Parts: sequence; C-alpha cells; structure tokens
Amino acid sequence: RGSDELLSGSVLNSPNSNMSSMVVTANGNDNKKFKGDDKMDGAPSRVLHIRKLPGEVTETEVIALGLPFGKVTNILMLKGKNQAFLELATEEAAITMVNYYSAVTPHLRNQPIYIQYSNHKELKTDNTLNQRAQAVLQAVTAVQATNAPISGTTVSESAVTPAQSPVLRIIIDNMYYPVTLDVLHQIFSKFGAVLKIITFTKNNQFQALLQFGDPVNAQQAKLALDGQNIYNACCTLRIDFSKLVNLNVKYNNDKSRDYTRPDLPSGDGQPALDPAIAAAFAKETSLLAVPGALSPLAIPNAAAAAAAAAAGRVGMPGVSTGGNTVLLVSNLNEEMVTPQSLFTLFGVYGDVQRVKILYNKKDSALIQMADGNQSQLAMSHLNGQKMYGKIIRVTLSKHQTVQLPREGLDDQGLTKDFGNSPLHRFKKPGSKNFQNIFPPSATLHLSNIPPSVAEEDLRTLFANTGGTVKAFKFFQRDHKMALLQMSTVEEAIQALIDLHNYNLGENHHLRVSFSKSTI
Repeated sequence: RGSDELLSGSVLNSPNSNMSSMVVTANGNDNKKFKGDDKMDGAPSRVLHIRKLPGEVTETEVIALGLPFGKVTNILMLKGKNQAFLELATEEAAITMVNYYSAVTPHLRNQPIYIQYSNHKELKTDNTLNQRAQAVLQAVTAVQATNAPISGTTVSESAVTPAQSPVLRIIIDNMYYPVTLDVLHQIFSKFGAVLKIITFTKNNQFQALLQFGDPVNAQQAKLALDGQNIYNACCTLRIDFSKLVNLNVKYNNDKSRDYTRPDLPSGDGQPALDPAIAAAFAKETSLLAVPGALSPLAIPNAAAAAAAAAAGRVGMPGVSTGGNTVLLVSNLNEEMVTPQSLFTLFGVYGDVQRVKILYNKKDSALIQMADGNQSQLAMSHLNGQKMYGKIIRVTLSKHQTVQLPREGLDDQGLTKDFGNSPLHRFKKPGSKNFQNIFPPSATLHLSNIPPSVAEEDLRTLFANTGGTVKAFKFFQRDHKMALLQMSTVEEAIQALIDLHNYNLGENHHLRVSFSKSTI
C-alpha cells in the first residue's frame, strides 16, 4: 500500500464542522483551494461530500458506496481530512443515493460515515496528481460498462485486477446466522447468471465455490461484495478467485446445486465435493489464510449499506433477516391509497401476500411479504419515498401475519389476499427479477411491449398518470423493452402503480420496474 493510504491529519469530529476553506490534497501535493461544504442538506448536486471516513479506507470502498445507484464519474480523496468527494453521472442518481443512505446509515470499516450534497456541481481534479483514484475509477467503470476483462489499465493490486476465473471462492466470517446456498444465490445473482454453487465446512468455517457464466461477472461480484456483510454486523464475505475454472456438481441438494442441470439426483446428503476438487482446494486454501476477527483484514461492518444496496438486502440494526414478514406502512394518503396500489408498489421488492388498510386509521396499512428478506428489502427501499403526495414511513410490524376478515364480514374492501396472485415477480426460483431490484428512481424499465405500440403511445400513456415524460428509449436489440424517464422519482412511483400490468392489447400486459440506468 502507498503511504497515501495511512491515517494522516486530523479527523473532523462534528458533523457540522464549518469548514470555510480547506486545502484538498490528492496524493499529497495538489494544493488547490477547495471550498468546504458546510451544509448538511443543501441543494441537490451530483457531487456528494462524504465525511468521517476511516483513515485507511480505499478509493474502491468509497466508489462502491455509489455503484448501486448509477455510474460514478469522478472521485477526490482528502486523506488528511478523512473526507472524499464523489461525483455521479446524474443528479438523479445522487438524490437516490442520499435518500437511501438517510434511511440506512452507511458504514465503512465498522464506522458510520456521513453523506451530503456538495456545493460543487462538478468535480475538477488534476488527473496527473489524482492518478491512483482515477485508475481505480477507470478500472471499476471498465468492469461495469463492458462485458470484457479490463486490459491496458494499470491499477495498484489493492484495487482491481483483471478477472481470472468465473469461479469465486467464498469464506464467511462471523457466521452468527445460518447462510444457505439460496442466500448466496440471491446475493450473487445480482451480478450475472450463477451456474453452480458448492458449499462445505472446512477448518470449522463455512465456505463455498460459486461459478458465474462469465469471469467479468465474477470480477464485479468480488469488487462489490468482498468484505461486506450479508446480515447486519455479521456473516462477512471474504471473496477470492478460485484456481478452478469449472465446478463439477454431482447432486442438487442444500449443499450443492447446478442450476444448468435441474435433473441431477439429490444424493441423500452425501458429500457434494468431488475428491479432485477437494484436493485442489486444500492446495489453494493455504494461500489465503484468513485471520481472525482481530486482524485489520476482518472488517466487521464494511460498507454494510453499500453491500445491501448492491446485493439487494439490508441488515437493519438488531433485526435478524430471517424474521418478520409483516410491514407497517404509515402516513399514507387515505383518500387515494388502495390495497391494490400497495400491492403493486411493494410487489417490486417481494411477493406481497396480504394487505390490510387499518379500519380505524386509514392512513396506515399492514403488508405481509413472502419472507423476511423481502420485507427488509421493501422497507429499506420504500421508507421515506413519496406516494400520492405524502412521504410514507415503513417499519417492521409486531404482527406475525395479516388476519383476513371473518367469513361474511364486510370490511369495505380494506383487506385483500394476494396469496394466489399471478402478478408475483419472484415466484420462480432463480427468476431474472431477482437480479433487477433497484431503489425507486425516475427512470423506469418497461417490458412486454407489443410490436404495434410506438414511442408516442407510451409517452402519452405515461403522461396521463399526471407526470412529465422527460426521455424515452427503446432497447436497440429488443423493441419489447424500453427505458422511460419521468421528471421525478415520485412521478415514476405513481406511473409504476398505475401502469404495471396495464393491458396494451394483443394479450400483452406491460411490466414496469425501476431502472438503475439513466437515459
């Protein structure tokens, strides 16, 4: 590691330190004057000011905070000040990121950090002096933008190295909750098609080999998830490339799975690890001795929120993610809200089973999801969003289930059972929808568009939901899909509620979800 990574300078303790002017050092000698950002929540800007960073934090970790929300276009680390500036491609992405992290405090290396809008509208950095940060950024962007391994980018080994193998070796530290093969599949599927997984215990540690279809996906997953926690403050992922390039799975059971071969026998609990693989594994394990939790390498809560956004699951403090499936939603617009509208919006993050708008308090509702992961996911993404003009609050309910009204009792349609709904997005195991869970954004992803429907028809349809359509683009390869951008996230939420499953004719029902892209 270069000396610029060591802890240096003073830490600004107060979240509101008034920094009238500070000298920004990128790699130690870029003495530009930079106006400090002393506003907590100033006017939105695509440049974010991040404070209270741990001293030894790397550029890659700071960039990872922004990746789930869109493209990161520039970074400036102020090592001596324990601060950084992060520039995103769009203001919209920055707004989504700030909103997200205001609900879920981001942590890097087990330390809470603070994110706010910068006074700067863009970052101008001297690239020669800010070389290391630029190299890391280029490498990350190359991995994100193209589906080819990076070449010709020289980056220090602590940042990004070209992908070697489509197989990742995963060790899980601090495993206080069970981590199953399905949990790993759900997390890693975000980054591409997972073909095979083998899990086993070695040296009293839960380990796994996981094979992607493409080495680039393995590279992206390693970059985003290494050092992150699956659940809050525990189950830390340690990820490395395996020397194996292909896994030989013999059985499909709870220890191993080949998703390309659903016909494999279950093997009745026999060891799933091929002896040849076990031997190869014994050789490579000694190369990466993972020290215990006291070592600085074990980062108990590194960027938990970033991992959550990237992996589509959020561990909230004190909540075991296996837990409650029922959410309490309050501050609803009682004139407008219906069980159907809540089903559609919350259905973006899980399969809604039942919805009950409270009879004596019609601005509140109980929503039962299919499992605890889905309720966590819906809560982290929808708490603080605007629905029908009101900022909704989403928390875990103390109820275990949503009761249906007794037979013959009319509750004015306030309770609805969606258990058998054909509109559940996540029914099929390994469904593509698991890979496309994103925070609410102004850009919507549309699919299942029939050939007869033109851009103009869709623009008109979406404008009729009460918002303004700012941009529209059909997918080049596939006119069944398109991106459509509303002018605000609130308008996009409204359009999704109104138009998901809208009948466009020719037996095509429009599918609408939030997109991470911008047009």
